[in-house]
Amino acid sequence: MTSGSTTAASPWFVRPPSAEHPARLFCFPFSGSGASAFSAWPAALGDVEVCPVQFPGRENRLAHPHYGTYEKLAADLVEPLAPLLDRPFAFFAHCAGALPAYETVLRLAERGLPTPDRLFVSGQPAPHDASRDRMLTMTETELRAEVEAFVRSRGIEPRPDMVELGLMVLLRDHAAAGAYRRTEPAAVDCPVVVLHWRDDPDVTLADLQGWRRYADSVEFREVDGGHYDFMDAPDELRKLLTHWP
Repeated sequence: MTSGSTTAASPWFVRPPSAEHPARLFCFPFSGSGASAFSAWPAALGDVEVCPVQFPGRENRLAHPHYGTYEKLAADLVEPLAPLLDRPFAFFAHCAGALPAYETVLRLAERGLPTPDRLFVSGQPAPHDASRDRMLTMTETELRAEVEAFVRSRGIEPRPDMVELGLMVLLRDHAAAGAYRRTEPAAVDCPVVVLHWRDDPDVTLADLQGWRRYADSVEFREVDGGHYDFMDAPDELRKLLTHWP
């Protein structure tokens, strides 16, 4: 074990979390993506260590069986998370990643484990409203076009093999999103901070109001930028994510 490391390497994290920071921020990616969605983020935001979560079935875990459902993903994540909850921590989750993040909070509480100091959800309607996602009505051809447009938006010309791999991951994640059903809110025991991106063409501030039913303390913050601008860790977002410990 190297100096400063608190645990052996886990496939759930792209790097072993360090003991050098007093707080941790576990980051959940959106459908079709992986921990690389946070590759432009610094390793730490002030005193808060950034810990991207790597779901199975993508990137360096492509050979691992897909998680199948958000509920199973959350249940499977509890064990690797448990040793890392020895200091203040928060969850940040973007788009559909907010759904397994929320389910993970519930399972931590069920196991009597620590729960986050904050649950930050970005650009994602509440769990009972998740079935309204426009992508759930898309055909495979339309989803392929989404993958191509996303890759181009990151300044990369999409190669056919890149698109096919991205589509495969997205289709499996898409199936999990389509199968997810929570008709009645179950409250978490931590404050929820809901982030709305002002230039998001698909998710309005009104779409996010359902989160009010999920915690005693729910705060809404508007952030400049579009749906995927979180990937660049803009200053406004960084400040929000460093003021909770």
